[in-house]
Amino acid sequence: QVQLVESGGGLVLAGGSLRLSCAASGRTFGTMGWFRQAPGKEREFVAAIGGSILLADFVKGRFTISRDNAKNTVYLQMNSLKPEDTAVYYCAARYSYGNRQKINEYDYWGQGTQVTVSS
Repeated sequence: QVQLVESGGGLVLAGGSLRLSCAASGRTFGTMGWFRQAPGKEREFVAAIGGSILLADFVKGRFTISRDNAKNTVYLQMNSLKPEDTAVYYCAARYSYGNRQKINEYDYWGQGTQVTVSS
């Protein structure tokens, strides 16, 4: 059974940092990524890693994505957090390599972890 389990969310002051983790079990994936969904907004792409790295423009210079293939885990290091980064962050995985930004291009999803940035 394939599972993606996120951890690392929480409450942080603006300017602070958090590191999200997503552990995959059941199989390995070519590409893993992160999306987020703020209240009342659509889910949006944040970052993906599948051979290369793709970051959304609004996180460049602040967030980094990495993966540990031995642990089948992907990480999202979030620095210089802003209140507008407040959202539920979802881990996503797709079988093949190739970074994608569309929700329907990912095969599996985690349950999400809440990130709240207070000003």
